Amino acid sequence: MSWAHYLFEREENLDAIYMAARAAMAFFITLVLIRVAGVRLFGRRSSFDIIVIITMGSVLARGIVGASSFWATVAASVTMILIHRLLGWLSCINEKAERLVKGQATILYRDGNIIKDNLMKTSLSKADLLESLHLEMKKTSLEEVDVAFMETNGRISFILKEGKKE
Repeated sequence: MSWAHYLFEREENLDAIYMAARAAMAFFITLVLIRVAGVRLFGRRSSFDIIVIITMGSVLARGIVGASSFWATVAASVTMILIHRLLGWLSCINEKAERLVKGQATILYRDGNIIKDNLMKTSLSKADLLESLHLEMKKTSLEEVDVAFMETNGRISFILKEGKKE
């Protein structure tokens, strides 16, 4: 029986050396997979990206601790990254696919009016909107804001009225 088979196919009674070897291997495999996935995976932090990050971490952890076959968890992780890349590519070439996969921004405030239905839809209060205004724009009032959006990554963005400086 080879050492690789013994380290990576064994699934029960793992001691520190086996888990350390699996963790090291998982680290380097994950590094390669993240490079394949591209910086978008961590840069945008949309629900689309977060699903892959959490699920891949969970799946690879099962391989490290021996709850599942190490190589099966690697195969599952590779599959997730390939699906992520495919859906990202489809989103780039097709607007309907992009809206389906990533969602779209929601208008929270426009022309001096808070859009209460959209606040409810996004589970935000007026206080949440104002808190983001304070943190993002260093403003205390919506008077200088033309429009505010809940972006697909969960952040709130503000567009100031023409002639107003940030």
